Amino acid sequence: MENGAIESRKMYPSPNPHVRLTEIVYWSDGLRVKGLLAEPKEAGDWSGILYLRGGIQSIGMVRPARIAQFAAQGFVVFAPYYRGNRGGEGRDEFAGADRWDAVHAVDVLKQFSNEKVHVLAFSRGGIMALWTAVLREDITSVVTWAGVTDTVLTYKERPDMRRMMKRLYGGTPNTALTAYEERNPLLRLDEVKAPVLIIHGLKDENVYPGQAYLLEEALKMNGQTYETWYFPEYTHFFPPAANRKTARALTEWMRRQEQ
Repeated sequence: MENGAIESRKMYPSPNPHVRLTEIVYWSDGLRVKGLLAEPKEAGDWSGILYLRGGIQSIGMVRPARIAQFAAQGFVVFAPYYRGNRGGEGRDEFAGADRWDAVHAVDVLKQFSNEKVHVLAFSRGGIMALWTAVLREDITSVVTWAGVTDTVLTYKERPDMRRMMKRLYGGTPNTALTAYEERNPLLRLDEVKAPVLIIHGLKDENVYPGQAYLLEEALKMNGQTYETWYFPEYTHFFPPAANRKTARALTEWMRRQEQ
C-alpha cells in the first residue's frame, strides 16, 4: 500500500465537545501504524499540526486531551503513535526507521487539513520533527518543545535510558557510534527550510537544555530562521497555567509563519 494511505478509522472518545477524535491506521513502509486525529467539529479551512509525542511505547503516549487542546485553537492535529505501539506493526526504534512514520503521517494529515502543515514535537518527538523537516519540503514550521536533538547526549544524560538505547542501537556511543550518528538530524540540518521555534525549560533534567543550545547553535551557523523561548524557572513539564499560555503562544507563532 502507498505510504500515508489510510487503512481504517474509528471514532475515539473526545474530552472536548467541540473536537472530534478518530483513531487512524495508516501505512508506513509496508507497516500498519496507528495514530490519533483531532479535528474541530466546526467546518473550516484548517491548517494542520503534526504532533510528535515523546517517550517510547507506553511512556509519553499521545494524550487525547493534549491534541484536542490544539484542535480547539483551530487546527487539525494528527499524532502518530509510531510503529510497534498500541497494536501497530513493527518496532519502535527511538528515531530509527520509525522516523518515516512521522514523515508519512504528513500525508495522512493533508487528507483532513489544508496544505499548511506545522510540526509540533515534545521531548523524543524533537528528533523526529527535525528529521521530518529534513526529509520533506512541505513543512510550514517546526516547534520543538523540550526536544531531543542528539541521541549521544541523551545516552550521556539519562542513565535510566541506556539499557533501552543499547538494545535498540546495538551498543553504546563508543561501540555502535554509527547507529547513533545515523539518528542525528544535525548532520543534515541545513536541508531544513522551515522556521524553527525552540522551547525549553532551563531546569529540565529529562532533556537537558544543552540539547536546545546545540540545535540553536547549528541553526545559527547555517544561517537558518529560528526563535528561542527559554524558561529559567521550568523543568521538562511546565505548570498547567504556563503550559496553556505557551501552547496558545506557539499556535500564534505558527500562524505568523503562514503569512
